[in-house]
Amino acid sequence: MGMWASLDAMWEMPAEKRIFGAVLLFSWTVYLWESFLAQRQRRIYKTTTHVPPELGQIMDSETFEKSRLYQLDKSTFSFWSGLYSEIEGTLILLFGGIPYLWRLSGRFCGYAGFGPEYEITQSLVFLLLATLFSALTGLPWSLYNTFVIEEKHGFNQQTLGFFMKDAVKKFIVTQCILLPVSSLLLYIIKIGGDYFFIYAWLFTLVVSLVLVTIYADYIAPLFDKFTPLPEGKLKQEIEVMAKSIDFPLTKVYVVEGSKRSSHSNAYFYGFFKNKRIVLFDTLLEEYSVLNKDILEESGMEPRKDGEGDSEEIKAKVKNKKQGCKNEEVLAVLGHELGHWKLGHTVKNIIISQMNSFLCFFLFAVLIGRKELFAAFGFHTSQPTLIGLLIIFQFIFSPYNEVLSFCLTVLSRRFEFQADAFAKKLGKAKDLYSALIKLNKDNLGFPVSDWLFSMWHYSHPPLLERLQALENSKQD
Repeated sequence: MGMWASLDAMWEMPAEKRIFGAVLLFSWTVYLWESFLAQRQRRIYKTTTHVPPELGQIMDSETFEKSRLYQLDKSTFSFWSGLYSEIEGTLILLFGGIPYLWRLSGRFCGYAGFGPEYEITQSLVFLLLATLFSALTGLPWSLYNTFVIEEKHGFNQQTLGFFMKDAVKKFIVTQCILLPVSSLLLYIIKIGGDYFFIYAWLFTLVVSLVLVTIYADYIAPLFDKFTPLPEGKLKQEIEVMAKSIDFPLTKVYVVEGSKRSSHSNAYFYGFFKNKRIVLFDTLLEEYSVLNKDILEESGMEPRKDGEGDSEEIKAKVKNKKQGCKNEEVLAVLGHELGHWKLGHTVKNIIISQMNSFLCFFLFAVLIGRKELFAAFGFHTSQPTLIGLLIIFQFIFSPYNEVLSFCLTVLSRRFEFQADAFAKKLGKAKDLYSALIKLNKDNLGFPVSDWLFSMWHYSHPPLLERLQALENSKQD
C-alpha cells in the first residue's frame, strides 16, 4: 500500500512539479543505463588481455595491448566526464540556472537600452552566455582528453597554443552561425501564425543544406589546410572509379589532419553535379607526414626501394607505418561511394527532415502549455527560445533516445550494404586489409560486449565486417 500511496501522492502534485520530477528521473535513468553498458564494456577491456584465437591472423599482441589500454583510458575518462555532466545538469535545474541566466541576459540588455519587449535580443544574449559557460566548463575536460589521453597513446599532434587558438576560433565561428540563424528562427516563429512550424521547418532545412554546401569550402579551411590531390596514379584511379558509377566528382582534396591528430578519415560532400572527395593525409601512406618521422625516431633509414635492408628493419617499418596503400584507399572510397550510390545519404536526409518536421509540429502543440515553463522556473513569461530548449532538450528526451537507437541499427545495416557495394567493385580484398590497418592506426579494440555494441556502435564490429568480406571473397 505504501508504494501505491506514494504514486497517488505524486499524481496529486502540481503539474509543473510532476514534469520537473519526470525530467530529472528520466535523465538519471538514461545516465545509469549508459553507465551499466559502459561498465560491461570496461570489463571486456580489463579481462581480455590476450589476442583471441579468431583475431590471431589480423592483429599482433603489441597492437592488441595498445588498443586495449587506449580504450580503457577512454572509457574511464568517459565515466568521469559523464558523471560531471550529469551532476552539473541536475544542479542547474535544481537551483534555477536557466531562469537565472535568462534574467541575467535581461539585465545586460537593459544596460544597453533594450527592454523586455526585445525578446529576440535577450534570447541571443542568453545563447551567447550559455555557450560561453558550456565552453568554459568543458575546457578542462577537453584539455585532459587531448593532452593526457590522446598524448599518452600517440594521437595528439597539437601544441597548447594551437589548441587554445583553435578553441577560440571554433567558439567565434559557432557564434557567427548560431546567433543569426537563431534570431531568424525566433522571428519566423513569432510572425508565422498558426502554421509557423511549417515555415520554421523549411527554414532549418534550407540552413542545413546551405551549411553542408559551404562547410568544406569556407568553414573547414578556417581550421585545416585543404590542398588538391596532386596529379598521379591515385587521382586517376579515383576519377575512373567515380566515373564507373556515375558519381559527379569535381575535385579531390587532401586535408592536413595530421597537425591536429593522427586519426584518419575520408568523406565526400556537395549536392547534385558538384561532388568533392576529401582524404585525410593520415589515411594515405605515401602522404602521411607522420610516416616521415618514424624512421628518424627509430634510428632506421632503409633505402626507398627496400633493397639491402634487413628483414627486421622491413618488419619494423611495415608495422609502424600509418595509413593505407593506394589500392586500399580506393577500397575505402568504394565503400563511401557505396553510401551515395545506394541512396544512404538521401535516406538519412529524409529521415532527419521527417524527424525535424515532427518535432516542430509537436513543439507547436506544446508551446502554449504554461505548466511546461513553470516546471523550469518561468512562471510569468514564456520566452520562445526557452520553450525550444525545454521541449526539444527535455520533453523530447525519451523520443530522442529511441530514435537514436533506431538510427544506430539502421547505420550498421547501411555499413554492411556499403561494404557489399565495394565488393561488387572488386575491392573486397583491399577493403579487408584497409579495415585492419585503420583499426590498427586508430587503436580500435576488436572485442565488444554484445549489449554495448548493439546500443552504441553505428558501425558493425570489425570481426563482423571482416567475416562478411571474407565470405564475399569466397563467393
